[in-house]
Amino acid sequence: MIPLSTEEIERRLAAVAEHGGNQCHAAIALDISRGALLNAMREAQRRNIPIPDFRQAYGVADHPGRIDLEIDDGVVLVGSDAHIWPGEPTPAMRAFQFAIAARAKEGTLKAVILNGDVFDGASISRHPSIGWEKRPTVAEELGACQQRCAALHRAARGNDNEWIWNLGNHDMRFEMKIANALPELERVNGVHLKDHFPDWRPAWSTWINNSIVIKHRWKGGVHAAFNNAKDSGKSIVTGHLHRLQAVPWTDYNGTRWGVETGTLARPYGPQFIHYTEGNPVNWRSGFVELTLYKGELLMPDLWLIRDEHHWENRGKVYEG
Repeated sequence: MIPLSTEEIERRLAAVAEHGGNQCHAAIALDISRGALLNAMREAQRRNIPIPDFRQAYGVADHPGRIDLEIDDGVVLVGSDAHIWPGEPTPAMRAFQFAIAARAKEGTLKAVILNGDVFDGASISRHPSIGWEKRPTVAEELGACQQRCAALHRAARGNDNEWIWNLGNHDMRFEMKIANALPELERVNGVHLKDHFPDWRPAWSTWINNSIVIKHRWKGGVHAAFNNAKDSGKSIVTGHLHRLQAVPWTDYNGTRWGVETGTLARPYGPQFIHYTEGNPVNWRSGFVELTLYKGELLMPDLWLIRDEHHWENRGKVYEG
């Protein structure tokens, strides 16, 4: 087999970019097999020939709901599914605040990410009320969310880091209710959830170094974390299922992680008691700490709530 010239390899790579990253369409245009095209791409890697960033072709990198972060060294704290109701902060929220303060004091904190379902929207749920259960009003929930989010900011003590809120399905209830009932209010200030939380950048997903994806949900089922890592080709951090765990997947590309962030609420809190009918749930209260070292993700750390006044992390028990 005659080796491909550098010019021919570059021509084939350019064809892939021109066809939106679609290798099949590029191979047809070049009148070669897809296998021959893949061989050219592998040869480009072997010879250190620059390969175009096909993310742009796919329209992923500039997705309007995506935030990109570049972090070489530091910590990202990710908490989700707070389902905040009025009242005292939960143990997980206190622990989250404690972790923010600790990492900010160390100078390692780079970002705090709320990974969806911070707002619960109990009174505007599509699910009917069960009997005459008491649900907080939208105004009461918004006020409680603002108090909790402000407390997280205070914990950082002015540390210069990113504050991001990835939208969750419960968060969507706020705008969906208004948009469906009163579409005439489009673009009026206050109709968007983000209008009430100006210090937090809204997003569908947050990407770190193009190798870690943080979003509220993707796969479902008991093996969601495993399937997320296996099928995405990235380390991926999700909430939604209220499970706290980190599952590795290793192949020729190395090890990546499927991480679930638990819940910042109490698993048997009033938000869920009628929804679950009081049944046992495989949910864990806590959150996740991601550590970046030279741009690479180290093994994720879990913060697990033990009881009302204790939480554990890295083999230590904290009281607060």
